[in-house]
Amino acid sequence: MKRLPLLLALLLSVGFAVVVFRFVTVRSEMTDFLPVGRTEASRFMLRELQSGSAASLILMGIEGAPPAELARISSDVADRLDASGLFRLVSNGRHTLDGPDQRVLFEHRYLLSPGTTAESFGAKALRDDLRRLMTQLQSSASAMVVQFGLPDPTGAFLAMAPGWIGASTLRTVDGVWFAADRDRALLLVETQAAGMDIGAQDGADAALRAAFAAAKPGSARLIASGPAVFAREAAAGIKADVRLLSIVSSVLVVALLLWRFRSLSVLAAIAVPVVLSTAVAALVTSLVFGFVHGIALGFGMTMLGVTVDYPVLLIGHRKLGEPAAGTLQRIGRAFALAVGCAVLGLTGMVFTGFPGIAQIGLFAATGVLAAAAATRLILPRLIVAANLAPVWSGDTARLLRVEQLRRYRLWGLVPLGVAFVGLAAMGGPHWEGDVSRLSPVPAEALAQDAELRREIGAPDLGDLLVIRGTTADAVLAAQEALLPRIDQLVASHDITGYEAAARLLPSAATQKARQAALPDSETLATSLAAASEGTAFQPDAFAAFQQAVATARVAAPVTLAQLDAPAITARLTPLLFQRDGVWYGPIAFTGPRDGAPLAALAGHGALFVDMHAETDSLVAGGAARAGWWLAGGAFAAILAMLAGLREPLMVARIALAIGAAGLVTVALLTAGGVRLSLIHVVALQFTAGVGLDYALFYARRQLDEEERARTLRTLVTCNAMTLLTFGLLTVCHTPLLQSIGITVAIGAVSAMCFSFLFVGLRPHPDAI
Repeated sequence: MKRLPLLLALLLSVGFAVVVFRFVTVRSEMTDFLPVGRTEASRFMLRELQSGSAASLILMGIEGAPPAELARISSDVADRLDASGLFRLVSNGRHTLDGPDQRVLFEHRYLLSPGTTAESFGAKALRDDLRRLMTQLQSSASAMVVQFGLPDPTGAFLAMAPGWIGASTLRTVDGVWFAADRDRALLLVETQAAGMDIGAQDGADAALRAAFAAAKPGSARLIASGPAVFAREAAAGIKADVRLLSIVSSVLVVALLLWRFRSLSVLAAIAVPVVLSTAVAALVTSLVFGFVHGIALGFGMTMLGVTVDYPVLLIGHRKLGEPAAGTLQRIGRAFALAVGCAVLGLTGMVFTGFPGIAQIGLFAATGVLAAAAATRLILPRLIVAANLAPVWSGDTARLLRVEQLRRYRLWGLVPLGVAFVGLAAMGGPHWEGDVSRLSPVPAEALAQDAELRREIGAPDLGDLLVIRGTTADAVLAAQEALLPRIDQLVASHDITGYEAAARLLPSAATQKARQAALPDSETLATSLAAASEGTAFQPDAFAAFQQAVATARVAAPVTLAQLDAPAITARLTPLLFQRDGVWYGPIAFTGPRDGAPLAALAGHGALFVDMHAETDSLVAGGAARAGWWLAGGAFAAILAMLAGLREPLMVARIALAIGAAGLVTVALLTAGGVRLSLIHVVALQFTAGVGLDYALFYARRQLDEEERARTLRTLVTCNAMTLLTFGLLTVCHTPLLQSIGITVAIGAVSAMCFSFLFVGLRPHPDAI
């Protein structure tokens, strides 16, 4: 019966958590972890990363079999993906400008084609065209001549085809795309779902794998790349790491607590504030953000491992026969300061400008406060009601031997000095300015993506020149004004090529100029009669041609809405689109390039976006803000300790211990070749909060040897739990998790050692 209140409290806590997580929305879209842009360029870039069509492209290769077999597999896979309904575009060369796409372009060829000039409809040019057609009619291409040549003897359709096919070195085998320099069949697909919608991308990936398996590939293998693939694999890897390590670390922490307290009842009591804090943190995060990200949940729960410290500190400091209120009275001030400083140590995460990291910070800070409140308000009653036996304080004689080490506390300045000198000799901390090095995507996968892009001819989205306008036609006209200057860059080999909507869909003014170049029916009939004189063509052979020219002369300019066909839409959508009432026309460049001449094209509605530089600046800005918040949190923590302890010398000792731990951590990371990033700054913030727990409890005025023994044993237990929680992150495959784990593990051990040496009192009463 004594344990009934404890069991009831545990059941209620678990029930509350179940209800919370039943109604809380947990999402896994990677866009939720992208930063909020501060400039127009960065905001545009991030919008496109989140919802742009380029983010939903998947580049595929099939290799490892003879070319004919690869072509068969490619065709089979394409057919199955087309039938799945999950893909907006499936292209492997078989239907390039075929079917509805071909019909639409052929219908509007004279307004869209750069080959529409007045000279091309003159008698002399037409005579040359008809002679060419007559020769081709006598070859194996006669069927194509009948289909395209007779209705279009000027070759307007063929003149615009290269622009729609794109710049690539593709070759074809059995009508299927192949890389130019190897036996690799190539496919390009675009998912219906957004590239960063991880749940939908999981379904698309399953469809890809199923289609490949159903094609009976034999020895052939499938490779896939692209932003959607990277986002899905990164999210899956992080979630798997967090899930596995959370389970392993929880088991180890439970085992440690059972060994330390040797009581299931004590374990149940500790579980109450931990379960409540997790549920409250998820609830608050959901109310603020509208959802909880799966990665934030995993990280937050890992970080909440420190909340186990609070019930451990309360139970571990309880003496024989002492009411729980008495224990709180002895440790209350240190407890309150530790909680406050831990929360201050997490504030930097909330204000980094990265929504995902802000979620982690809010989740962890809320959980810390909830765990502290439950430990302070609920746990004492449960301890008394359950009559939990106090824990043995340990051998005080052993404690005295350990405390003798504080006689040599000045030697603790040696590693601090070595760290300072070593860091100075290494040129200070090495900061990571290249965001790609922080990517969870392996370098091999990035190299493979670049290779597939080169083979397919897909542009690298490293630099963009973005044209903005109130209408789509305004954007096209502005692009046309820039195209001659961009063509000069191609001629001077500053760039290899480029993709622009205006090369595919001319502005209304350009189309009207081409209309003006078209002859009237009588003039065209006269020119055709003169050109066909002496040939075997029948008088009505070019009736369709004459009708098409007559129709084009009076047609309204072709608009984006009229080019409604699968391949055309997929080609134009990334190059001309509307966002929030504004039309955008990004121009993407291919080949080696220097950003300077491209940036010179900006202005008058054109915005130059260096994607890599913008992303790097966002990360650098986030790290800078986190650094300032780290400094601000440290200053606020010092003020709080001065107000709470009223002992400036002790506060100085605490600051020395935490500062020393941070310096040693940074020095060791730098010596190990680690380049510090935003993630390391955030981890250092968290480490500082944990270290303050240790320092503040060592700083307490303790009445006797038993009290000091309890403090030492309890803090060692807390430190061990932190290492079990975060130390396991060092074996993760995800670089982000590794960075957090290594930083917190080094920092926690350093903070424990320096707090013991610099903050704790010597064993003799007259020594400070």
